[in-house]
Amino acid sequence: LTGTSREQRAFQYVLAHAIPGDPHHILQTFDQWCYHCEHLSCVGPDKGRIVERVLLEQAPLRVLELGTYCGYGTVLLAQGLPPGARLYTIEGDPRHAAVAEKVIRLAGFSEQTVELIVGPSEEVIPRLREKHGMMNANLVFMDHWKRCYLRDLRLLESHQLLAEGATILADNVLFPGAPHFLQYAKTCGKYHCKVHRASLEY
Repeated sequence: LTGTSREQRAFQYVLAHAIPGDPHHILQTFDQWCYHCEHLSCVGPDKGRIVERVLLEQAPLRVLELGTYCGYGTVLLAQGLPPGARLYTIEGDPRHAAVAEKVIRLAGFSEQTVELIVGPSEEVIPRLREKHGMMNANLVFMDHWKRCYLRDLRLLESHQLLAEGATILADNVLFPGAPHFLQYAKTCGKYHCKVHRASLEY
């Protein structure tokens, strides 16, 4: 009835209630909205703790996120980066990207730290090195269309965009599920696999 999307309504709430430049408070405000107002497919605090733990353990200097959505995961990743690190995030939907851009900048992250790239992942990934200067990623966070997980992992491999010892963190592989991706990761011999049990967003 308002003519605005759920994502825009969530951003208006964040804008009204969150502390600008405070990534943690911005995520908490998103969580409040999602728990009490409308559901959004954000990572959420439960799985967010897994992401934070991986960031702390790995201290990656180059991070790639597939599926920016509203920027929740982007802010979560960016706040855990070590000094001098850079995050590249890809969003295929221009409307979601417009919201995410505002969320990322509201959280206080500049384009030097977080670069938001708008376009289909299968088109953006082959251009990451040449056009965006990403030599390879130490950590990849997959949270876009599950049917694209395997295709995009193969693209990252074929374009040598994974650093030695890189970590691939893929959300919702059991439900809604990415069975082909999971089978490949477990059987191709290139990866050690671990499944983290968690709730589905909120």
